[in-house]
Amino acid sequence: MTAILGLNAYHGDAAAALLIDGGLVAAAEEERFNRVKHCAGFPELAAAWCLADAGLTVGDLDHVAVSRDPKANLGRKLLRTIRHGASARYLKARLENAAKVRDVRAALASAVGVGPDEVRAAVHNVEHHQAHVASAFFVSPFEEAAVLSVDGFGDFASTMLAVGRGNRFEVLDRVLFPHSLGIFYTALTQWLGFPKYGDEGKVMGLAPYGDPERHLDRMRDLVRLNGSAFELGLDYFTHDKEGVDMTWDEQTPSIGRIYSDRLVEAFGPAREPRGELTERQEDVAAALQAMLEEAYLHLVSELWERTHVPDICLAGGVALNAVANGRIRPETPFDGVYVQPAAGDSGTAVGSAYWVWNLELGRPRSFVMEHAYTGPGYSDDECAAALASAGLGSERLEDDALFPTVAERIAAGDVVGWFQGRMEFGPRALGNRSIVVDPRRPDMKDVLNARIKHREPFRPFAPSILAEATGEWFEQDYGSPFMVLVYKTRPEKRAEIPAVNHVDDTGRLQTVEERVNPRYHRLIGEFGKLTGVPVVLNTSFNENEPIVMTPEHAVETFQKTTMDVLVLGNHVVRRPDR
Repeated sequence: MTAILGLNAYHGDAAAALLIDGGLVAAAEEERFNRVKHCAGFPELAAAWCLADAGLTVGDLDHVAVSRDPKANLGRKLLRTIRHGASARYLKARLENAAKVRDVRAALASAVGVGPDEVRAAVHNVEHHQAHVASAFFVSPFEEAAVLSVDGFGDFASTMLAVGRGNRFEVLDRVLFPHSLGIFYTALTQWLGFPKYGDEGKVMGLAPYGDPERHLDRMRDLVRLNGSAFELGLDYFTHDKEGVDMTWDEQTPSIGRIYSDRLVEAFGPAREPRGELTERQEDVAAALQAMLEEAYLHLVSELWERTHVPDICLAGGVALNAVANGRIRPETPFDGVYVQPAAGDSGTAVGSAYWVWNLELGRPRSFVMEHAYTGPGYSDDECAAALASAGLGSERLEDDALFPTVAERIAAGDVVGWFQGRMEFGPRALGNRSIVVDPRRPDMKDVLNARIKHREPFRPFAPSILAEATGEWFEQDYGSPFMVLVYKTRPEKRAEIPAVNHVDDTGRLQTVEERVNPRYHRLIGEFGKLTGVPVVLNTSFNENEPIVMTPEHAVETFQKTTMDVLVLGNHVVRRPDR
């Protein structure tokens, strides 16, 4: 047996993943355990859980892989420091972070309560974007594929173009600091009044409300496409001269302002957080998204010209931009598209482990990541105990009664918390830690925002659809199991599912296959039998916090919101006053 623990450590979205003989047996983000969104630091709880879930001790590990390598691109880092300098505070923070990344033995030993000498595994530092590439290609269904990784920065790079064949990949090109599409998008997200780590997804939802043409020419001065990649108009940003003021403690990361006064001169005063959104800001958001898509597809097209292979794998935080992903198959020669469910930094825990298994050890590929259900699961007794401890009365229904009963409640307009099986890995709830409601009701977005989610009203909710019905409801039918592709809704179907049809007549859909998630598929199927609509609205089971992990988390969220029904496995709780 060969056991490999992969870690995303001392970086946002800390996570751990465990491989045994090339199979992914466990993976989870630290935030689900400690309840701190996008938690940085060392993923001590997630790592300890991965080992315990597999019945291993730290002494059973053969390899530990960390998705950061302080030596990567070192020459370019030193050259930049010599040319531009850096503040003493910035250098001190980066050196301290690098020291932690280089030696994770003590942190891992502490996480499981043993001495450092008991961590006998070989430790590997994997360049950040190589970990992204590995996370996308080595778990994909493709024997050969182009691979694109795009994010803010990791190990001094923001972008990597590669081609994978079998159990190897070749790096074709990198885009290095200070040029970054992730930085571009984050800077404008800050200007738009969304300063928190991870707020970029909000802007993707805002963009369809604006007119991109009013500011697109200016955006092309911020991002300048060249023959193979892109460059930033650095005068609009501060990171090249001042570095990135970013906290890397045990809490949610924070990024200081990275746009310059020139950007303010170009687009006007920045919006205050939670301030009123104006037409101008909607138009800037639209132009921002349009420029991101233009640059992203430019990179995709460059990969096609270099590889001429039919399939592409995508990773990095920018690969969570589902609108851009949805344009690849219709507008480029690529036929197959694979984006693993944790495309952002948490997924590098998986990628670093597979980098060791496939590249370092030369083992053949034997695993395809077809689902994201790699986190903790809970027994029927544990679900019952959580309800009893909270004093909630429940009814236990066998499956033949459970699914039609819950489908009837959804069709009647109830808000249902649906908690089943093992927790999802990655930022999306995919039917095991979901809130599920009727997509046919035009007011359901407002109901969810008022009673549960308390989100900005412009943000869309996602449809989960039976995979076999996708082509009847959307203009593309290629599978999207991880909710990372946006498709146009068919014109004749838009009025039938108004709660999940965005203002631009699109949906960021999840296609649900029976063999992958039979319970969620059955629930949607029962709803389809009742209504003729094989679609439900799916949003994550949380309220301004990380997605729930345990039955206790689910009960707590049920109690502090006005959710109508809670389903823990086969146990059903109905709120008595609704």
